[in-house]
Amino acid sequence: MGIIIWLIMGGLVGWIASKIMGTSGQQGIILNVVVGIVGALIGGFLIGPILGAGSINEGISVMSFIVSLIGAIILLAILSFFQRKSSH
Repeated sequence: MGIIIWLIMGGLVGWIASKIMGTSGQQGIILNVVVGIVGALIGGFLIGPILGAGSINEGISVMSFIVSLIGAIILLAILSFFQRKSSH
């Protein structure tokens, strides 16, 4: 059951983050899921302790969703930075 929640939440988080960052036209559903899951990991390790929030593993809550979303946005910002740097 946990993997299904990770896939669904990862897809949702990745899709919302890609809409916020303006990269939704470049990503498909698989990349949205990957961005969401990796973003949840980043958010859980970096942002979660700062905000005192748990990760998606500890249960789905508004705060864990926000932490995952922030992590996904950070990931997309880093990827965007390196893509711009390599194209120049």
